[in-house]
Amino acid sequence: MPFSFDFGGFDPSAFGGFSGGDASQPQRPKRERKPRKAIGNAFTRTLINLGVTLLFGLGYFYFELPALNFHAEEFYVFVFLLCAVYCVCAVLTSGFQGEGVKGYFGFVKKQCTIPFLVLVALIAAIIIGGLTSWVVIRAGSYSKLLSIKDGDFASEVEEISYNQIPMLDEDSAARLGSRKLGELADMVSQFEILPSYTQINYQGRPVRVTSLAYGDLVKWFTNRSAGLPAYLIIDMVTQEAEVVRLDEGMKYTTAEHFGRYLPRHLRFHYPTYMFADPVFEINEEGEPYWVCPRMVKTIGLFGGTDIQGAVLVNAVTGESQYYEEVPNWVDHVYDANLIMEQYDYYGMYHNGFINSIFGQRDVTHTTEGYNYIAIGDDVYMYTGVTSVTSDQSNIGFILSNQRTKETHFYSVAGATEASAQASAMSQVQQMRYVATFPLLLNIADQPTYFMSLKGEDGLVKMYAMVNVQQYNIVETGSTVAECEANYRRALADSGLISDGDAEAVPSDQEEISGAIAEIRTAVLDGDSYYFFRLEGGEVFYAINAAENPVAVILNVGDQVDVLYRTGESGGILNAGDQVTIAYTAGEGGGILSGTSVARAGETPVTFTPEEAPADAPAETGQPAEDAASSNQPT
Repeated sequence: MPFSFDFGGFDPSAFGGFSGGDASQPQRPKRERKPRKAIGNAFTRTLINLGVTLLFGLGYFYFELPALNFHAEEFYVFVFLLCAVYCVCAVLTSGFQGEGVKGYFGFVKKQCTIPFLVLVALIAAIIIGGLTSWVVIRAGSYSKLLSIKDGDFASEVEEISYNQIPMLDEDSAARLGSRKLGELADMVSQFEILPSYTQINYQGRPVRVTSLAYGDLVKWFTNRSAGLPAYLIIDMVTQEAEVVRLDEGMKYTTAEHFGRYLPRHLRFHYPTYMFADPVFEINEEGEPYWVCPRMVKTIGLFGGTDIQGAVLVNAVTGESQYYEEVPNWVDHVYDANLIMEQYDYYGMYHNGFINSIFGQRDVTHTTEGYNYIAIGDDVYMYTGVTSVTSDQSNIGFILSNQRTKETHFYSVAGATEASAQASAMSQVQQMRYVATFPLLLNIADQPTYFMSLKGEDGLVKMYAMVNVQQYNIVETGSTVAECEANYRRALADSGLISDGDAEAVPSDQEEISGAIAEIRTAVLDGDSYYFFRLEGGEVFYAINAAENPVAVILNVGDQVDVLYRTGESGGILNAGDQVTIAYTAGEGGGILSGTSVARAGETPVTFTPEEAPADAPAETGQPAEDAASSNQPT
């Protein structure tokens, strides 16, 4: 029986016939849908469709910046969207006629034949390009992306000066940079710092550099005419931050908008190029540039990512030029992650794809993490290499030139970087320091992990050295020189090096010669200190008279050779224990005791007060040159 709803006397049929669904009641007939009328003639409709598609394409290209390159995945997305927009416009302008999905499909096929064929071609190209780039069938090609040379650690990796070793990681550099910018009242309210700090070799020193950025859109609008006024340099050795102000502001950066936005500026000048992430660098004159590596696909359509040259963009003027071989001052062309990816391809597939799954003979891969080190005029990326079946040991490491991609593999078996970090932190566990990712150095022909130990404030507090092959040999120090001295003594005690190699001049010391221009004295903690400045210099050198009694007879004009330790802050450098004095004409000498005496440039002779030579120069009016020549210590 038919059902009905009882609404308590309420008759819903009064409202348009709403009732309980009596099948006997007549149904409202369906209205026939009239086809939409087409706009104009076929030519007019085509012009409208093309115009709308063109406007969409220009807008999409301006904002999304796809490379017009068959090797770029975004190119296919761009073309697909253009075809889709044209088809939608064709449907709207021609009027839809047909029933159901089949009718719609037939109508679109009739009105959009060319876009439809383009879509079919795109799909075919993607399928074929994906197959030709598939690592399963192109494993041999992937394994050859990175050319690797075997090297000998002891002979090729020389002991380098510590003024070439970066002491700060990127996080610590960012903290120092933010603190420095906060000291500048005229900038901190308007600008912020880009989070990417590029490590480069600048004037023979390892530094990190980064650009400023606008605080927000409003601050961009008020400052855009002058551009970004400065960039930051963080010295990786002295841990000093410097804000370099520019005569003319930078107007082409990743923090800009519209036409001065760096990726857009590049795309309009090089529409077919694919680019890796741009890197901020400065040349040897301090001029800011953006290094924009050109990315290419070398295997099939989409596989075998590599770098082929770079476009250098002047950050101030926007002038750009493509270099197949980049200038020597450029340090970062190849990204570290790309190099590690290419090595992993080599390690996995150099014996074939099947071997990478079954058997896994000689299958290796890089460890997690990397670091940089300055060698000569270039910056090298370091990372360890381990077997796929290994847990806590490395079989070697690679050093790769970030400018040329020249890569060497060094077979040095030992602990992983993570194990070395744990060993270093265990030495100072009561202080809760955190170890940075280590560098691998040559210390007395011993492969050694070197790392900084940071406190909770993110700043470097100590340094640690861990022997790669025997990572139970761990030493720390508050300075690099102290850490090295402790580590060498530990190596000697373990029998790995001779006692003669245990003593070494700290590699963070330098020597300077010149005439004294100014002397000042002070008593600090009960000791007399003498501070002197050389002619043409601005730095004062501090000498403790208790350790260097020669300091009390220093005079303005004396020629001195000073051995001092680098990396001290405050514009005052601590002189070493060895101070050599040569008398100048008209300034007679006094009595020197307990120190070394010689003319500048000569080998000093050390003596004690009891052993003072009888022919030591007396304080007379005799010219210095004559006194020195007639009274040479023997």
